[in-house]
Amino acid sequence: MAQIDVIGKNGGRKIDVELPEVNKGVLHDVVTWQLANRRRGTASTKTRAEVARTGKKMYSQKGTGNARHGDRTVPTFVGGGVAFGPKPRSYGYTLPKKVRQLGLAMALASRQQEGKLLAVDGYDLTDAKTKSFIGWASSNGLDGNEKVLLVTDNEQVRLAARNVAWVSVLPVAGVNVYDILRHDRLVIDAAALEPMNEEGAEEEASA
Repeated sequence: MAQIDVIGKNGGRKIDVELPEVNKGVLHDVVTWQLANRRRGTASTKTRAEVARTGKKMYSQKGTGNARHGDRTVPTFVGGGVAFGPKPRSYGYTLPKKVRQLGLAMALASRQQEGKLLAVDGYDLTDAKTKSFIGWASSNGLDGNEKVLLVTDNEQVRLAARNVAWVSVLPVAGVNVYDILRHDRLVIDAAALEPMNEEGAEEEASA
């Protein structure tokens, strides 16, 4: 059971969260799945049937001293079609829901073990200005030396932090393994972690 300190105007407590042991293989699988789903898959080449070339035979079959050829659309010529080239397609594939959930829990566990996880209950910002957020961040040990992922449903905080170069902002529903791992620190609403604790308690009670 991991204990996570909660800061903020309603903080001053700890959250007990059941986090799994970190498995790099699971994290790799989830990140690979995420990146595959993000690929646009728009690469496209023309086949010999699609290039704008005449279909006329280049020269006589015999008597020229050259190799036998048909038209100029063949892949061996510059401007000809491409053999087995890419066509628009989806690179996405399915990954079991339990693996995705486990990967997210492991990403949180990784940041918690490194002391890079910060749970916040009440940001206490007076306005949605960047200066106010930077002041709050500085008072809580956050600065431009580390990339920070801010996960919150507080609209005022999101507006205040969106112009800070070293902060990426996501709603709680958008938190994901790839973004957690590519940032040095994770700042998240305490309310987003407490349901995990409640689910773990329900599972223990039913066991």
